[in-house]
Amino acid sequence: MTLERPIAPDPYELLPTVPSFSLTSDDVHNGEPMEARYAHGSAGGENVSPQLAWSGFPDGTKSVVTCFDPDAPTGSGFWHWVLVDVPASVTELPTGVKESDLGGAFSIRNDYGDTGYGGAAPPPGDRPHRYVFAVHAVDVERLDVGKNASPAFVGFNLAFHTLARAVIRPTYQLKD
Repeated sequence: MTLERPIAPDPYELLPTVPSFSLTSDDVHNGEPMEARYAHGSAGGENVSPQLAWSGFPDGTKSVVTCFDPDAPTGSGFWHWVLVDVPASVTELPTGVKESDLGGAFSIRNDYGDTGYGGAAPPPGDRPHRYVFAVHAVDVERLDVGKNASPAFVGFNLAFHTLARAVIRPTYQLKD
């Protein structure tokens, strides 16, 4: 079997354009390989979420944090993390953040079927995958989604409430 296929587009390049702001990380860097600790346990990692910090977003906005792999050989990518209703007072997530420390924020089920962060796990031998970490500055206190919502449903709601978005795109690859 071969995994040869076209490179998928960046999903945020297909959505309406919104302003950007600054997203940085002490743990992952744009276009550079992630350390294995941020990979899923099934890929030999520790399944630890990376540190993320953001600034320069519109005043008073709340946030949603997501991680998406557009390169997964699924036809629809793979959602690794969807953290909803992050309060406006939170502008940084420490390495290995715990939801309980985030004042009402909650994760919905990722494509592993778990809640919370699910680390990188591309198929062995596949090309490097991009992991698009995005912070969405939203204009509502709470998105109209519940804990059983799908990542696509959250994305649909984000389309109507995103004021600005910041992204960082590290990569990860498993060797044969």
